[in-house]
Amino acid sequence: MNSSPPSRGRPRDPRSHEAIIGATAELVAEVGYAATSIGAVATRAGVGKDTIYRRWPGKPELVFEAVFTTTDDAPPPDTGTLTGDLTVLLQGLVDEFRAPAAAAALPGLLADFAADPELRARIRGDFLGPSKERLLVVFERAVLRGEIAAGTPVDLVLDTLAGAVFFHVGLVGESPGPQLAALLAGVVARGIEVR
Repeated sequence: MNSSPPSRGRPRDPRSHEAIIGATAELVAEVGYAATSIGAVATRAGVGKDTIYRRWPGKPELVFEAVFTTTDDAPPPDTGTLTGDLTVLLQGLVDEFRAPAAAAALPGLLADFAADPELRARIRGDFLGPSKERLLVVFERAVLRGEIAAGTPVDLVLDTLAGAVFFHVGLVGESPGPQLAALLAGVVARGIEVR
């Protein structure tokens, strides 16, 4: 996912995009969020700083995309049950939060988000909104199967799921096994299922 609108002129090279994303994740894991700079990313990726700034407004957006959107391109799961689908989604989140780059980036990103309302709005609009939209199909299928009611507050359910993973992995620092995703999925699915 790209956080800025396409520019005019020659088309972007997807190899540059991948090099920038990879270099960012590597640097954050190696030196931490605070010590990662656009200049260091540009050097490692073999691109100019202008190339990065044409795609991302700043370091927080770049780091967020490099570290916390790794599962965004995966198709929504379709296991045949809401609990199964939520388990797959949650396991992806657990894996994403457990990655070394995520652990290194999280404190700095949280501080930047707290200090900058415009940054929070950009992250919500550019990254979180499209991710939630992509996952609506999971809940639409659950409605069609009769598992949940049509009026289920999907945004709140997704926030609850992400918040639980964030709490366990990002704040408490647990290294959960595969049972965490299944347990959370089961609890949430039972809480919203049609009775």
